[in-house]
Amino acid sequence: MAFLTALGGATTPDRHTLSWFPVVGALLGLIIGGIWWCADQLWAPVVAAGLVIVVDLALTGLLHLDGLVDTADGLVPQIPRQRRLTIMSEPTVGAYGVGAAVVVLLLRWSALASMQPNVLLVAAIWCGSRTVMAVAARAVPYARAEGGLATALLGGDWRPVALYGLIGSVALGALSAGRQSELAVAVGMLAGAAVVVVARRRLGGFTGDVLGAAGLVAETVALVTAAARW
Repeated sequence: MAFLTALGGATTPDRHTLSWFPVVGALLGLIIGGIWWCADQLWAPVVAAGLVIVVDLALTGLLHLDGLVDTADGLVPQIPRQRRLTIMSEPTVGAYGVGAAVVVLLLRWSALASMQPNVLLVAAIWCGSRTVMAVAARAVPYARAEGGLATALLGGDWRPVALYGLIGSVALGALSAGRQSELAVAVGMLAGAAVVVVARRRLGGFTGDVLGAAGLVAETVALVTAAARW
């Protein structure tokens, strides 16, 4: 909780931290989903959706949004690999990062505003996104030769966390609204995995920013899929 959220103060992660990612994701989803339900009782859907986004950003300390911005600046332009890593480590924000942040936040807001509050759906999606992050950190090489914060997460088998994270997210999705929710979770996880695949090809592996971007993309695509009118 302390590593993935703004709760609990600073902490130093280790390779065992990854095993708890899906659990923390599900707990965050339950909290955020509960706030979504409460806000919907007091305000119009568009206001409630905006408040949900604010709470999510506050609980995560904007960690994943920062990762999305840095990853977009590093992966999208056609530049050499080492230059990509340098850009991602800089504190400045480029046009690619700003564009990615605006698009993702707008999609999340519009998807939430178009649906009835569903606590278990949010828990399923958030669990799935953290599962993608945990599996990527164990299954994909680390991109920075000089090391970084994410190097503390390296080590261990990715299959156990993938198995129980997948079971947990799909089960929560099935309990929330059936097949459409299950599909939303699956599509979201595939979208998050696609971010990792692109990073593997363009960076040679993952970074902490890539994990944050993969999680945020997974959640956003899942929410948009769940909001579709089939």
